[in-house]
Amino acid sequence: MTAVEELARALHRARRDRVAIPPPTDAWPDMTAADAYAVQQHLVGLLQADGEGEVVGYKLGLTSRPMQELLGVDQPDYGPVLAAHVRPAGARIDVGRLIQPKVEAEIAIVLREPLSGPHCTALDARRAAAGAVAAIEIVDSRVENWRIRLADTVADLASSGAIALSSRLAPLEGLDPRLIGMVFTRNGELVATGAGAAALGDPLHAVAWLANTLHPLGATLAAGHVVMTGALHAAVPLGEGDVFRAEFDRLGPVSVVAVREGS
Repeated sequence: MTAVEELARALHRARRDRVAIPPPTDAWPDMTAADAYAVQQHLVGLLQADGEGEVVGYKLGLTSRPMQELLGVDQPDYGPVLAAHVRPAGARIDVGRLIQPKVEAEIAIVLREPLSGPHCTALDARRAAAGAVAAIEIVDSRVENWRIRLADTVADLASSGAIALSSRLAPLEGLDPRLIGMVFTRNGELVATGAGAAALGDPLHAVAWLANTLHPLGATLAAGHVVMTGALHAAVPLGEGDVFRAEFDRLGPVSVVAVREGS
């Protein structure tokens, strides 16, 4: 078994058993981003074998400058979103099935047409988009205490847990995603604010970056794909009983409720 396969299986077991593991880079300190994406791809195959479905989109991480500086990188990362990871607005999130979850409010872009690199621009992304959707991402790490470097989070499916999407699709005509404001509350109390420009300067630029980054791998964003363009604020811990609500200008609200099934 190769190092890539061994690490993917270790992360797969951690997800299944809900027991965090030490940072992969502790054992593989020279793991490159390319190595980590190879692990990610193998992990996706294991999850699909479990019945978690097809890739229905992608999530971006590290799209804000503070997060990039924290991990010592100068670009975002990404991970595929599988069908089993998509929830509707108001979804009940079972924290008993997660390890150390946090939540982030984001702008999701839904594609009407395929989009590919290598020279994709924000304008190309706008033309290909069906519209924008209010979204919440539940992030989770299979790495102990979120003690991650870039390669750790990439290998771990970009620290993905699930996404919740509003049913309201806002067309982009006359809409500048950079200027979309957001208010985020937990149990009615304000915990964060943000704007679309926090996502790599422009959520549409984030989509274009993804299309260009996937191109050398022979991958194309497909019609119908959802792209989570990155957090508009610092991630907030998610605990049992929490009700999180993100209210976006022009996009409307989206919420999730944290529960522990069987309790």
